[in-house]
Amino acid sequence: MVIMMMMMKSQVHSRPSSLVSLLTYFPHRAIRASRDHLRADNLKGHIPSGSSSTSLCSCGRKHFLEAASPREPILPIHSLHAARSKDVSGTFQSQRPDWYKELFAWFLSTGMRSYEAEIAGYKRKLFNNLTAKAEKVLEIGVGTGPNLKYYASNENVCVFGMDPNHKMEKYACKSAREAGLKPENFRFMQGVGEAIPLDDDSVDAVVGTLVLCSVSDVTQTLDEIKRVLKPGGIFLFIEHVAAEDGTFFRHVQNVLDPVQQVIADGCHLTRNTGLYISGAGFGGGAKINTAAIYSFPWIIRPHVYGVAYK
Repeated sequence: MVIMMMMMKSQVHSRPSSLVSLLTYFPHRAIRASRDHLRADNLKGHIPSGSSSTSLCSCGRKHFLEAASPREPILPIHSLHAARSKDVSGTFQSQRPDWYKELFAWFLSTGMRSYEAEIAGYKRKLFNNLTAKAEKVLEIGVGTGPNLKYYASNENVCVFGMDPNHKMEKYACKSAREAGLKPENFRFMQGVGEAIPLDDDSVDAVVGTLVLCSVSDVTQTLDEIKRVLKPGGIFLFIEHVAAEDGTFFRHVQNVLDPVQQVIADGCHLTRNTGLYISGAGFGGGAKINTAAIYSFPWIIRPHVYGVAYK
């Protein structure tokens, strides 16, 4: 039981899931076919701000898109990409009961304070890469919004926070208020990293912290990140990763990894996420650093963090 609790704590911003269900994997052929069909129709217009594929943050007093010109939404959500995300999200995310989603959201909002305190220095260094020119930012796996305070220094930033768990929204909105983000500058959307409902070349930056450990398809997620980034855009990341081969840590990770995937929303202890990122084909390359975070259970202490450039 102690090990199970430690493993549950290790899942920080990844999406909530059932305690007994594994992620469902579907053939990539169907996903490619869906994506090819989408791109064939990609000339169709944008959806209105009231689309059911997104939800305006309940903490805001104004509609998010009211701040934008009708011809160019602040965050260009495409109807077909939004429909695709809704259609295939079940492919990448097993269904979890609402009680679990609520419990997991509550746990992340209250149980990760020591981790956030230790990781804060790394995050400040990382978010310094977001210049004032980065006005449109997508954060995948936004969770309860612990990163939102790092955007507030840019008055013009518009953050699109995406997470599969709709129960995260109220916590993320609260974090946005506490961070000083204008109500119209934060928008929450339910979705998965493998099927991002945004247009190609539509955001200046993508942020993901403790997300790639639990997505069902890392390569597909990184491809989607590259797709939505504008030329010259950046991907900021912090991820826990597999320990070095042959070490005691790695042996224990290998043993506990199947359990971790069941109790922690598909989180993998043995993913070499840094290798995935370095091999993803970011045109401008990737700068990857390593760190050890001691506030976490020791089994997932190794981390990587850095920036990849489109």
